[in-house]
Amino acid sequence: MIQESVDGGSIRGNEDFLRYWIGHAVSAFGDQISALALPLIAATTLQASATEVALLTAAIWTPNLVSLFVGTWADRHPRPRALLVAANLAQALAVAAVPCAWLIDALSMPLLYAAGLALGAGGVVYDTAYPRFFARLVPRRDYVAANSMLSTTNSVAGIAGPAAGGALVQIVTAPVAMIIDAASFLISAIVIRSVHDTRTVSGGLAEEGEQPGRYRHRLVTGVRYLIAHPHLRASLSVSTVMNFATFVVQGLLVFYAARELQLSAGQIGLAFTLGAFGGLLGAMIAPYVSRRLGIGPTIALGATLYCLPFSGLAFASTGTRGVILIAAVEAVSALGVMLFDINNNAMRTAVTRDEMRSRVAGAYSTVNYGIRPLGAVCGGVLADQIGLRPTLFLAGLGGLLAASIVGLSPIMRLRGINDIDHID
Repeated sequence: MIQESVDGGSIRGNEDFLRYWIGHAVSAFGDQISALALPLIAATTLQASATEVALLTAAIWTPNLVSLFVGTWADRHPRPRALLVAANLAQALAVAAVPCAWLIDALSMPLLYAAGLALGAGGVVYDTAYPRFFARLVPRRDYVAANSMLSTTNSVAGIAGPAAGGALVQIVTAPVAMIIDAASFLISAIVIRSVHDTRTVSGGLAEEGEQPGRYRHRLVTGVRYLIAHPHLRASLSVSTVMNFATFVVQGLLVFYAARELQLSAGQIGLAFTLGAFGGLLGAMIAPYVSRRLGIGPTIALGATLYCLPFSGLAFASTGTRGVILIAAVEAVSALGVMLFDINNNAMRTAVTRDEMRSRVAGAYSTVNYGIRPLGAVCGGVLADQIGLRPTLFLAGLGGLLAASIVGLSPIMRLRGINDIDHID
C-alpha cells in the first residue's frame, strides 16, 4: 500500500524510494527467518545455556558500540548508496557461513558468535549510512508517510516470515533455512544498487571550511549536536531504556519458548506471526494517531505499549495457551513499537541537519543499540540466577520508566514535525 503523506501529498511518484522499498522488503522477509533460526540452532542443535543464547544476541548488537565512529566516517563518504550495498553483501556472507559450517560438521557456538558479530557490523554500516540516503530520496513532508510504508513492510514480513521460518526449520533444519536470508541480502544489494544516485554527497563540515583530516572534530560535533538538542536527547534516553528492557526479553524469548514451554519451531513461528499483526496495525494507524493525538503523545503511548506487555510472558504455559499468550504479548508490543518508531524516527529526521545525519545517527546508535548487548547479557545471567519467568516479569516494568521519561520531556508537547526547528 502506498502511503499518503501527513500533509496530503503522496510518495507514489517517487520511483527511487519505491525501488529502495523493494530491496528493503526482500531483506526484511529474509531477516525473519534468521531471527528464529539462529537462537534455535544454539538452543536445540548445540544445546546452549540461557547465558550462551543471550550472548549470541549480544554478539549481533555489540558492533553498535562503535556506531559513533562509523557514523562520523560515513558522513564523509561520497556515496551513501555504496555503503548500503557493501553492508548487504557483508551480511549475506555472514549468514551463509552458518549453513556452510553445518554442512561440514563444523558448527559451534564460537562460529555463531563470529557470524553474529559480522552480521551486526554490516548492520551498523547500513544503519549509519541510511539516514543520509533516506533524506535524499524522500521530501521532508513525506517523512512520516515513508517511514510508515517501510514499517508496514516490516510488519508484513513479521507476519509471513516467522511462520515460513518455523516451517522451514522443521522441514529442512535451521541452518539450511538461513540460506534464504543470505539470498535476501544479496537481492537487496542488487536492487539498492539500481537506485539512481548521481549526486555526490560531501560532509557538511568540509563545506564549512574544516580540514578533511579532522575526524575527531567531526565525531565530537555529532555527540554535541545530539546532546544539545532537547528532543534528540530525550528521544535517546527513552529509547535506551526501552532497548535495554526489550533485549533482556529478546535474548531469552526463543530459548524460553523452546526449553521452558516445550514449543516446536512451528509453534514459535506461529506465535510470532500472530503477534506481528499488531505491528502491521500499528504501522498503518501511526500517521492517523499522530495527527489526532500529536507526535509527542503518540511516542509516549508507543513507549508504554512496547515494553510493559513483556511482564505477561512470565505467566505463559505450555501448548496452545503458551502460543496464544506469546502472540498476544507480541501483538501489543509490536503495535507499541510502531507507534513509537514511526513518529520518533520522523522527529529525529526533521530536527537533524543534512550534513550531520550520519554522525548523529552513529552517536545515537552507539548508545541506543549499544545498550542491547548489555540487556541481553544481563537477561541471560539473571535468568540463570533467579529463573526465566521472574526475569521476563521485571523486564516488562521498563515500559513504565520509558513512559515517564517521555512525559517529563519536551517531546510530550510536540504536535507536529513543523513544530521543531534544526538546532544551530
